[in-house]
Amino acid sequence: MSLIVTGTLGIDSVETPTGSAERVPGGSAAYFCAAASAQGPVRLVGVVGGDWPEEHHAALRGFEGIDLSGLERREDSSTFAWGGRYLENMNERETLFTELGVLEEAPPSIPDSFVDSELVFLANSHPAVQKSFLEQFARRRLSVVDSMDLWINIARPELDEVISAVDGVLLNDSEVQQLTGIGNPYSAAREILQMGPSFVIVKKGEHGAVLVHRDGTVVVPAFPVPLEGVVDPTGAGDSFAGGFMGYLERTGRLDFEALRAALGWGTVTASFTLERFGLEGLRGLDLPRLEDRFDQLVRMTRLT
Repeated sequence: MSLIVTGTLGIDSVETPTGSAERVPGGSAAYFCAAASAQGPVRLVGVVGGDWPEEHHAALRGFEGIDLSGLERREDSSTFAWGGRYLENMNERETLFTELGVLEEAPPSIPDSFVDSELVFLANSHPAVQKSFLEQFARRRLSVVDSMDLWINIARPELDEVISAVDGVLLNDSEVQQLTGIGNPYSAAREILQMGPSFVIVKKGEHGAVLVHRDGTVVVPAFPVPLEGVVDPTGAGDSFAGGFMGYLERTGRLDFEALRAALGWGTVTASFTLERFGLEGLRGLDLPRLEDRFDQLVRMTRLT
């Protein structure tokens, strides 16, 4: 099955207790693709400005399996840029600046060669853009949307439309509470199921992730990267999504048991992102390294 993602491509500047990185490649689609490509091919649709460095483009080309045919460059525009500082415990961060650039313009076009994609991931962007993108894939077999608190606040009707049209929803624990008004993440996820999707994944950061599906519930802890080994949490959620969807693309399965396993693959993929700044933790990542960490996770979580 062919996997496609649309989302942001950006230039990130990050400060953490362990160091800093200036103007490195980032964005939801970049992390997703780098993560998914460790398991198989992935198609990217995104847009950058004329200030997008050639070395950032080369960095994406360096991940074997990413099809960049849908990457659009607008010479007279500026690339989305974000700067943030993580606090001592790495669970909290403050945004230093956000420059929307091309995100304030029309979304990128989808190449004709991409419209037969069967697995569609809508990385975080305006819900109206996500819905328009989704509607162009008549052959889709599975679609999943990611979102954030901003869209819950300012674009709730459009977000509700997207949620009702997709198979899966990916949110963090505070976002599911904000969306539903329900404090318990399991109950909140079940409330979202009533809106139309078949499953909801609740990201809980260092506490792992929860899959609430019409056929059951699965809880997976985060892979225990030692605190001293966490360098940069940026993009961990997008990398989780890439690992999750990458497993489904690789196996060609979409049943509940496949989603259960995919939750673990997403978890271990995200753990590599944490170990370096930007995309560097995912560089050179391959199936044997993922399998080794996945096997460790299985052993850690086995009770009998």
